[in-house]
Amino acid sequence: MIMALIAAAIAFGFAVMLAKEFVARRRPYTALWALALLLYGVASLVVVIGAIGGWTRLEYEIYWALGAVLTVPLLAAGEVVLLFRDRVVLWVTALLLVFIAAYTVAVLGHALYDPIALAKRLPSGKDVFGDGTPAHRLPQIVSIPAYTVLIVGTLWSAWKMRGRPELRERFLGTLLIAFGATIVAVGGSAFAAAGDLFLFALMLSVGVTVMFVGFLRASRQRKPLPAPVQTS
Repeated sequence: MIMALIAAAIAFGFAVMLAKEFVARRRPYTALWALALLLYGVASLVVVIGAIGGWTRLEYEIYWALGAVLTVPLLAAGEVVLLFRDRVVLWVTALLLVFIAAYTVAVLGHALYDPIALAKRLPSGKDVFGDGTPAHRLPQIVSIPAYTVLIVGTLWSAWKMRGRPELRERFLGTLLIAFGATIVAVGGSAFAAAGDLFLFALMLSVGVTVMFVGFLRASRQRKPLPAPVQTS
């Protein structure tokens, strides 16, 4: 439980730092990443509340929507906006995120749930919503494709930035973002499904920290290459 609280504090702290970065430089991808970390923080805080006082349906829906469904699309959207840096891409991405959020809310609003499953410290979506139900499948429908976009974007970045030392920091940053998201998506999801609160929160803390380092490196200003020395 303490580890979940630490995970929330880490996510909130990094979200504030990225928000300040956005205010200072007005880069849309930093706003998307800050929002993703904010959602991770809220989801972790809800886990603490649910573990201490017992889960309610609303608390679990918030945890499921923010922690399991919507954060990865925000990370992927930030990656797309960073790579393309085009206003049309930004608006299309924003509209897609609004649609995903509305769809998630609609599915969870009509979902049935098992109150007995909520008695666990960290209930699994399979037990709460039922195996294969629309609410249970939300991460498969939304997060997995978004995670694929994140990974493909990283690989595409590697190809695009090959042979360009001035873009090395951006590439390393996108690589760390993808790696951190993988830690959360794979490690966090596995321990969440197993109901292991400590290891779930640990994976979340480590993954968010790795992603934050990636955010900083990816958003650094390019360092111009030194001009060639003129010889007479």
